[in-house]
Amino acid sequence: MPSPLHRRALMQALAGTLLPAASPDALALPAQALVFPRDFGAHPQLRTEWWYITGYGLQPKGGPLGFQLTFFRSRVDVTQGMRSRFAARQLIFAHVAVSDVQGGRLWHDQAIAREGFGLAQASTEDTALRLERWQLRREGPPQASTYRASLPARDIGLELVFKTTQPLLLQGQQGLSRKGPQERQASYYYSQPQLDAQGTISVQGRRMAVEGRAWLDHEWSEEILHPDAVGWDWIGMNLDDGSALTAFNLRRADGSALWAGGSFRKAGGASISFAPEQVRMQPMRHWVSPNSRARYPVQWQIDSPAGSHTVAALLDNQELDSRNSTGGIYWEGLSELRDGQGRRVGLGYLEMTGYAAPLKLG
Repeated sequence: MPSPLHRRALMQALAGTLLPAASPDALALPAQALVFPRDFGAHPQLRTEWWYITGYGLQPKGGPLGFQLTFFRSRVDVTQGMRSRFAARQLIFAHVAVSDVQGGRLWHDQAIAREGFGLAQASTEDTALRLERWQLRREGPPQASTYRASLPARDIGLELVFKTTQPLLLQGQQGLSRKGPQERQASYYYSQPQLDAQGTISVQGRRMAVEGRAWLDHEWSEEILHPDAVGWDWIGMNLDDGSALTAFNLRRADGSALWAGGSFRKAGGASISFAPEQVRMQPMRHWVSPNSRARYPVQWQIDSPAGSHTVAALLDNQELDSRNSTGGIYWEGLSELRDGQGRRVGLGYLEMTGYAAPLKLG
């Protein structure tokens, strides 16, 4: 992978362009039908994009392992008019993390490179992402996708295969998802919940076979954050009965909700989208990071049209320091979903941004 010195030099050379602030001239994204497999691929005409897989598996002997892998693509506006083949017009980042609940430890690595020169690539035809030795590829017909992920990192490694068990879930209004009070704060967004996950996870040279469930999000946008938003709270939960629950909350600096949304789909049923006023996310318990001193809500009460649920982290310290790639510190970790009677009904991931510092995202 690129060395820390290489990453730092690249960050300094492109300071202020990696995740640019929202443009006042950004236009609302038009509603349009997503077409697959084309829309499994990259959309370099838009500023920000990510492919995000979270999941969990049971070790043959021991507790659950959570895993997260994300590939980001960022358009660098200041280089778009340059003719030089060395101009960094698109940057590719990647994060990989493993949450060892039984061991009480989060393992994390990150990387960054400009697209091209054999270093990094994000295909526009299908999901085919590469950042040096890290790869994520999709194959098969759109309705029966198989994803293969290979991310060998310093102390950890993922070699996983994800197979579709349910249809695509188009978030928002047929894939156009509002993220703020203004129409231009929106993204194209689909999910693939309840993926069957199998393969191996390595931690400090120890390889463990795992099988479990995963969740994929693919999202692309010109502008997501309203100027008053400092970050978001998000959950993607695979329920034990085959249902899928998404909920998110965009926050102001005082912690109040600026915008909210989400979706719910029963196994074999149609999905329903949540209006902002239908989602309420209330913090219940906090944890303070010894590294960043950020104070994260690691337990939430979430009320939505899907019912009343509690989301509780299975490991408090799942903070990721990504200042050598995307530039921020955030919390993202394996969490449990409980119903109104306190019974566990699912597992998935909770993501929280903007607690260590306001998030800057195009």
